[in-house]
Amino acid sequence: MKSLITPRLVLREWEEKDAGFILDMYSRWDVMRYLGAEPQVLTDLAGARARLAAWRDRQDDVHTVWAVQDRQTGHLLGTAFLVRLLAGKPLTPADETEIGWHLHPDAWGRGYATEAATAVLAYAARSGVSPVLAVTYPENAASQAVCRRLGMRHLGRTDRYYNMTCELFST
Repeated sequence: MKSLITPRLVLREWEEKDAGFILDMYSRWDVMRYLGAEPQVLTDLAGARARLAAWRDRQDDVHTVWAVQDRQTGHLLGTAFLVRLLAGKPLTPADETEIGWHLHPDAWGRGYATEAATAVLAYAARSGVSPVLAVTYPENAASQAVCRRLGMRHLGRTDRYYNMTCELFST
């Protein structure tokens, strides 16, 4: 896995020792409410480890799920990813690639999502991945604002991915 470095962040591989942070972040309804067709919070370390394993299963030579870490303090801030979108019933990897980010509420409002996603888009471009798509809940104005700051175009609503209605953005 390739680590990415920005002025304030390191995007690095998730490690087993990070399971406590994963549990803390994904056990919060304010983080989970916009994730998946039927959002559910994590309730234990076993769930956090299962999420880590699921992320690893979605990785290949290009597609990756990164831990977002503060360069100065070393504190974990969230997740950034470049993965294949999931479509169909049951959900299976599609041919399109998705960018996304999930941040701990303590990291919200500081520009970390945009900074991390900018690095991920640069990595995608170097890797020859184009276009890159983003999907958000229709109500998730904060993530839609990040998409716009990244220069992504809003393509409207779609039901194609994750068995739910999403707002679709593209590079």
